[in-house]
Amino acid sequence: MTEPTTLAIDVQGLSKRYGRTLAIENLTLAVPENTLFALLGPNGAGKTTLIHILTTILEGDGGKALVGGIDIKRNPVAARRNIGVVFQDPSLDDRLTAFENLDFHGLVYGVSGADRRAGIDELLALVELEQWRNAPVRTYSSGMKRRLEIARALLHRPRILFLDEPTVGLDAQSRARIWSYLAELRRRRPLTIIVTTHYIEEVEGCDLVSIIDHGKIIAEGTPEDLKRQHGHQSVRVMPADAAAAEAITAAYPAARKSSDGSIVIEVPDDTFAPAFLARFGTAVQQIAFEKPSLESVFLAMTGRELRDRAAEAARSTGGRRRT
Repeated sequence: MTEPTTLAIDVQGLSKRYGRTLAIENLTLAVPENTLFALLGPNGAGKTTLIHILTTILEGDGGKALVGGIDIKRNPVAARRNIGVVFQDPSLDDRLTAFENLDFHGLVYGVSGADRRAGIDELLALVELEQWRNAPVRTYSSGMKRRLEIARALLHRPRILFLDEPTVGLDAQSRARIWSYLAELRRRRPLTIIVTTHYIEEVEGCDLVSIIDHGKIIAEGTPEDLKRQHGHQSVRVMPADAAAAEAITAAYPAARKSSDGSIVIEVPDDTFAPAFLARFGTAVQQIAFEKPSLESVFLAMTGRELRDRAAEAARSTGGRRRT
């Protein structure tokens, strides 16, 4: 007989309304312990509302949610001891040093002096900030601040870590390092990680993925399961000019225009390529065939791209001294 799965997060019939807007509607979600879990959804889908409810910042209007086995409505203080949180917006005190930020967090959570010192040493080493432990946080780069926020969220040894778009605006190297630290941490101790992200490549390594839209979970499973069930092979073409783009979209009305100017067409079978190139070969600058991916799943389920590439490029910052 198989042992029942222990759930880190157990949500049943959760709802949340802002005036006339229903942000979360009768949502049910189960996240097993020690899972790397991704929550994907377009802007306004209800991701942040759900995270805020599960981290006890907001209270749901209906339904029930257990975090670490604790009812967050009946006992929010006990639930908070089980969780660490890294929000989208920075929340460090940049007048303090790394050590002071961590030490204060430990004091708030009642961590003993010896455990605080040992934990601070361990976590600063994990996120490679030992050399800057006594430097004011205002001198840190964006990537360094995010790494320190992760260290802070882990200092009281939570069972569950919430990361709300932890790598947005960071360069590729910084994003990779953060995921490397998290993987190392999971090797060292039991930890459930709940993450929202706009970077589809970060989701490929997750154990489970749920797609949320209009306040409801519309698909869930492992990345491979989702691709197998909902993904589509497609071709992405970059038209040579506006006239070519118009001709291609007229020929393929179901095609989707991406924010970078490319056009994505679902491919029904292997006969597509010869016919398309015979008709439009001189009208495209670039063509790429794409296997079923989580991005294609997301597009199929929501009709939207996970992130606006142009907006994301504008939000990224350059010229960091350190990452």
